[in-house]
Amino acid sequence: MAQINPTVGAIGLNADKIKDYIERALSCNADIIAFPEMALTGYPPEDLLLKPGFIENNIKYLNEIALGVKDITAIVGFVDSREDIYNAAAVIHKGRIIGVYHKMYLPNYGVFDEERYFQAGTKPLLIDFDGVVVGISICEDIWYPEGPTLSEATQGAEVVININASPFHVGKWRFREKMLATRAADNAIIVAYANMVGGQDELIFDGHCMVVNEKGDLVARGSSFEEELVVADLDIEAVFRGRLHDPRRRKERLVHGGEVEDVIRVAVSPQLDIKKRVKVSPTYTEPPEETEEVYSALVLGTRDYLTKNRFGRAVIGLSGGIDSSLTAAIAVDAIGKENVTGVFMPSCYTSEESREDAKMLAENLGIRFIVIPIDKIFNTYIDELSETFSGAGENEAEENLQARIRGNLLMALSNKFRWIVLTTGNKSEMSVGYSTLYGDTAGGFAILKDVTKTLVYRLSKYRNIKEGKDIIPERVLAKEPSAELRACQKDSDTLPPYDVLDPILKAYVEEDRSLSEIVAMGFGLDTVKDVITMVDRSEYKRRQAPPGIKITRRAFGKDRRMPITNGYESR
Repeated sequence: MAQINPTVGAIGLNADKIKDYIERALSCNADIIAFPEMALTGYPPEDLLLKPGFIENNIKYLNEIALGVKDITAIVGFVDSREDIYNAAAVIHKGRIIGVYHKMYLPNYGVFDEERYFQAGTKPLLIDFDGVVVGISICEDIWYPEGPTLSEATQGAEVVININASPFHVGKWRFREKMLATRAADNAIIVAYANMVGGQDELIFDGHCMVVNEKGDLVARGSSFEEELVVADLDIEAVFRGRLHDPRRRKERLVHGGEVEDVIRVAVSPQLDIKKRVKVSPTYTEPPEETEEVYSALVLGTRDYLTKNRFGRAVIGLSGGIDSSLTAAIAVDAIGKENVTGVFMPSCYTSEESREDAKMLAENLGIRFIVIPIDKIFNTYIDELSETFSGAGENEAEENLQARIRGNLLMALSNKFRWIVLTTGNKSEMSVGYSTLYGDTAGGFAILKDVTKTLVYRLSKYRNIKEGKDIIPERVLAKEPSAELRACQKDSDTLPPYDVLDPILKAYVEEDRSLSEIVAMGFGLDTVKDVITMVDRSEYKRRQAPPGIKITRRAFGKDRRMPITNGYESR
């Protein structure tokens, strides 16, 4: 299984990567190599699929790949065109495409829009590999107990290769492993699960390729968030022995076996002398614990967003607070300290502690540190607005001017030096609108967009433990959060404590729980009402925020799509 990181639309580069991994698999004397879903085009290509030239180009490169496949059978994800377009898998053998499988179950929920683009397939595909029967399926197909996996197994498949572009969220690998174990054991088959790795806009693909045997036992597992070739020998005889003792399959065949003509069948001859091969030890990597998993996903997502979009350097507004500190640490791990600049923009409300902490963080990370005071610019704004503001009294307008000045300065640096601005706001703040449009929301990419404040602290502590010293200064972790836009300001002046706010947000935003359900969880009625009101009224702000990395089951953006103009009172 080629756990590769393709780039959406870069069909030629993706084709080169596919050819390279075919050569790697040949050096392992593999019989079959499986690539991820839509490996040739990248996933998801979205409205690129509406361009006929894009479809034609991907087929052109598929044919070119096929010509070079000689001593191995390759399963390659691509977009097929036959009166309509299909999410497809090509079976390539001896320089030819000998079979094509069309994905039968098209997901259209969460981040998926496949019914917008594709026609659904109708027939399973089986490869007779010199007496060993191998079924092919794509991603969503295997999540359904009565889907093509069952049909292929009842028609004789001993192995099912399932190719995927399965997006990441925290702990998803556990759900996948349980599901695959169930499919394998219920159908007495070996499942080879080949998944993509890499970042694509807001999505992360974590790899984590797996092989599960006919008993539901995991026998191979790839790394998380890294490209690699995941190799395993399959014990086909064990499948036959197991089926002799399992009468369920015989009954299933009567009901679900279907007619022979309902299944696409292709045959291949072995290309390697099995007697000359040396048995390989299967790839087996332990998955990371949860905090490490999230941190690795954020680093990968940042690296791929910046490098695939050809941003060589990044700039971050450093406040001396926890969010900008973590954002800077992730950026350094993603693209290197030499490519990250931190900018400290103090006002009259900025504490000396914040100045010291921002400078210490920059020194610890080894990044360039620039100081641009904003008092003169702020006073100029106030002077120019004084006549218009006369009699209105001070409020958040004066506070937000400071945030917008900082956003303006960062964007000026971005324009001058071609640096991408990494915004530093987190999911807790974005949920309730505790941010300034065109101020701290200004930028090109929001690393922490789906990371709650309480998780920000956990990730920061993890980064220090990983380093073996306090890269993020201890005082940053200990002090009470503050925007420092007015004297003695604290986040808690406006928001509930984050250990109260974050569980409410998870219940309301990610789980769609009602007011009464959240109150029943033990939270105060007035607090829950206030939080729901802030979330509902801030949709217009979130719609204008930069993209960011999805790490939860339900992130803002493609996952959670709420109307801005909305008269429904959730509270």
